[in-house]
Amino acid sequence: MTHIWVRAEQRPNEERVGLTPQGAVALRAAGLRVTVEQSHVREIGIEGYAAAGCEIAPENSWPEAPRDAIIFGLKELPDDGTPLVHRHIMFGHAYKGQPAGRVLLQRFRAGGGVLYDLEYLVDAGGRRVAAFGYWAGYAGAAVAIKCWAAQVRGGICGPVAKYPGKAALLTDLAADLGEAPRPRALVIGALGRVGTGASDLCEAMGVAVTKWDMAETAGGGPFPEVLAHEIFLNCILARPGCPVFVPATALTAPRALRVIGDIACDPSSDFSPIKVYDRTTDWAAPALRVAAAPPLDVTAIDNLPSLLPREASEDYAAQLLPSLLALGDLAAGVWGRAKAEFDRHLAAL
Repeated sequence: MTHIWVRAEQRPNEERVGLTPQGAVALRAAGLRVTVEQSHVREIGIEGYAAAGCEIAPENSWPEAPRDAIIFGLKELPDDGTPLVHRHIMFGHAYKGQPAGRVLLQRFRAGGGVLYDLEYLVDAGGRRVAAFGYWAGYAGAAVAIKCWAAQVRGGICGPVAKYPGKAALLTDLAADLGEAPRPRALVIGALGRVGTGASDLCEAMGVAVTKWDMAETAGGGPFPEVLAHEIFLNCILARPGCPVFVPATALTAPRALRVIGDIACDPSSDFSPIKVYDRTTDWAAPALRVAAAPPLDVTAIDNLPSLLPREASEDYAAQLLPSLLALGDLAAGVWGRAKAEFDRHLAAL
């Protein structure tokens, strides 16, 4: 019997989960054994999983799980160097040359385990079967607007925290904006999941949105329109051939631009399209001021969907459930492709 073990998340400010109680019911009906760890932070309470008939395990007990269990989480494992003996489903961030990713792969090699990276669960056409992109865009746009509102008040954006739902977020943003005239926002990558979420949030707050995608950026730049908007939201992943949207010269050029929301959030990449900052921001200090007169703030938080953990969890879990139902055949479909990707990168160590 295939056994999936949903572990507790251990990263700060991470309350999401990739399986809901309703999904657990479906897995059990399909013949899977489902264990869910207790968690003091998970947005969805353990009671629902117990009612769904799941086995309940102590928080962070997955290292002692049966060897044949498939451990399912979202974010990083504790960085303790221990060999990894299980099969893991998670976002590994291990295939793009990251130093921490190399260490993670070495731990899998040492223990004989396998990484099924959620970012590389793709269909036959290469499209990801599940993604948090919409809620990353939605939350990222919200933080960027908060940064702009803080500037209007003469300051810089203070700490952010999770919301019980998007209605609470919208209410909070409306209070931040008050009666101030709304800024204009440019969204690049507007046709994708991330860009759609960012555009929807802006429109919900009465922020006029200019929506660009591949057609508008095919010329390769420069793009003076970016500097002509008060807010720029980047929803395009850094990769070879990506044009520069905000060059370093933007710091001293005439501009209406006051806030950059780098929702794709990859400042350390050589291919980053935003050249005015070099590090991510976080919940405690969401805004990085890169120019003072006039102010220009960059916000680049790498776990934005966690600001709306319930909506993000329910949406992602629904997308992923069909693949989890296919866990009985790990050699085929999305799981076979993910295993081949893992094998390729492990061999390259």
